[in-house]
Amino acid sequence: MQTLTVALGDRSYPIHIGAGLLDRADLIVPHLAQKRVAIVTNTTVGPLYLERLTGTLREAGVDVLPIVLPDGEAYKNWETLNLIFDALLANRAERKTTLIALGGGVIGDLTGFAAASYQRGVPFIQAPTTLLAQVDSSVGGKTGINHPLGKNMIGAFYQPKVVLADTTTLNTLPERELSAGLAEVIKYGLIRDLPFLEWLETNMDRLVARDPEALAHAIRRSCENKAEVVAADEREAGQRALLNLGHTFGHAVEAGMGYGVWLHGEGVAAGTMLAADLSRRMGNLTQADEDRIANLFKRANLPTVAPDLGVDAYMNYMGVDKKVEAGRMRFVLFRKVGECYVTADAPADLLKRTLSEAVGK
Repeated sequence: MQTLTVALGDRSYPIHIGAGLLDRADLIVPHLAQKRVAIVTNTTVGPLYLERLTGTLREAGVDVLPIVLPDGEAYKNWETLNLIFDALLANRAERKTTLIALGGGVIGDLTGFAAASYQRGVPFIQAPTTLLAQVDSSVGGKTGINHPLGKNMIGAFYQPKVVLADTTTLNTLPERELSAGLAEVIKYGLIRDLPFLEWLETNMDRLVARDPEALAHAIRRSCENKAEVVAADEREAGQRALLNLGHTFGHAVEAGMGYGVWLHGEGVAAGTMLAADLSRRMGNLTQADEDRIANLFKRANLPTVAPDLGVDAYMNYMGVDKKVEAGRMRFVLFRKVGECYVTADAPADLLKRTLSEAVGK
């Protein structure tokens, strides 16, 4: 097991990465305010891992309330959030009852938002079971739900007590979900860690083949990058916005196609290629740079061409993005491969050319 720390003063917490962590009550019980938890999972992950985690905790004398939600991005909404509240209230969960998110990014975001809201704040723990959640969404305290007009527009910054990334859960991850997670892994190399990007170019085939050693390294390095950024900018006032490379375009794809049609990581990959195209038109990247980025996504079995939603639809969806400031869209663009920046000064004519010429026809 490897352990990292997200340094946030008295709210600092560990990220444990390793095999078999769902069997380790000693990593969970010290973080419980009382020996009572609610495990929130979904209809896909629950049959695989709920009994295992429940058994681990009950053997340690912990009372467990299971809450099983429908699976999918389409259910990341108020209605599903209320199912969590319904169960907590019906079972008289208290302010010291800890919520445990057992699943991917959707479960993590829903559970975290429920924890931030229930009785104005109860403790929660992240037990991510997808690559995307282990390398990105479980770390940093972003929680929330979607709205038909925009992704993740309603939520809260609320940090977990601990993150348990059990790498054995990746053994049951569908190929498409594995690739979606690799999009977020690649992102770290593109925005701030060129040596890691070069390592990914050398080792992508091992990652796609689920080589345990390669996956463990990719998860650890991704979490190190995420932890450093979050510690420096918890609430996205500055450099944390760089973690949204490809997300402004990608969220528009997810919303425009209907939540769940494109996986989040697929939207991020295609959105990153739109950011690369715009960066090239602005003179920051060469065509060879753009091809290099596309090749890595292709090797990870990810899309490199975004769907043609129409320029107006893209602009409308991006207009309700969280990075909009003073009515101006802000984009994460490339200064060069391995270094990105946030700007509100993307030329409108070049942006519209990207949205009309660099999308699927």
